[in-house]
Amino acid sequence: MRLSPVVLALGLAASSFAVPVIGQKPDNQIAPKSIEFQQKGEAAFAAGKLMEADDALETALAVDPRNRGAFVTMARVAMKQKLFGQAIRLTNKALQLEPTDRDALSVQGTAMVELGADARAKEVLAKLQKVCASGCPQLAELNAAITRGPTLAQAKPPAGTPKKN
Repeated sequence: MRLSPVVLALGLAASSFAVPVIGQKPDNQIAPKSIEFQQKGEAAFAAGKLMEADDALETALAVDPRNRGAFVTMARVAMKQKLFGQAIRLTNKALQLEPTDRDALSVQGTAMVELGADARAKEVLAKLQKVCASGCPQLAELNAAITRGPTLAQAKPPAGTPKKN
């Protein structure tokens, strides 16, 4: 009876130590099947087949949810569909995996410009400038998007049209 608390304490201490998981992959190894679906999605996106691209990229993420490239390409598909909020959410997921992903930062900043969030886009530009100290194409792309401004026509009602409340 006197040993029970000691044995219980030792058992609790032993169970709290981290146990390595056998067969766990490092974070930088993406499943080959996921890469294959990502490439199919990128090819469909390049061909303008947005639904096929989206399906293939979702499958790539179902196979391996650590595939940053699939998140970024899905964000580009969302941008083509003018779903800028979704593009920002997808790039956030990519940036959770790798906060310095240049492509994700560029797409996210461009989506923010399209939504009219210029101040936030400039914050993303500052992050990208730190990542690309010597310059990179993504930096130039985001800088051009900020300079250009939103491409969506700011739809103003014709003169004399009553405003909706």
